[in-house]
Amino acid sequence: MANDHASDDFLTIADCRRILRVPRSTFYRWLASGKGPKSYRLPNGERRINRNDWVKWLEGQKLD
Repeated sequence: MANDHASDDFLTIADCRRILRVPRSTFYRWLASGKGPKSYRLPNGERRINRNDWVKWLEGQKLD
């Protein structure tokens, strides 16, 4: 039986920041203002970003 939400389907904030090379404060500001990718808050307070949502968000940032 396949797991619909395998751990590798999600990125941490650190993963996203490393990819984009942006400071922690910048990334959290994007999340707080609604300009960042959709994220899930875990019971321990950490956030995870679904890899598909990440790709969609990143594609939406392209300049024409």
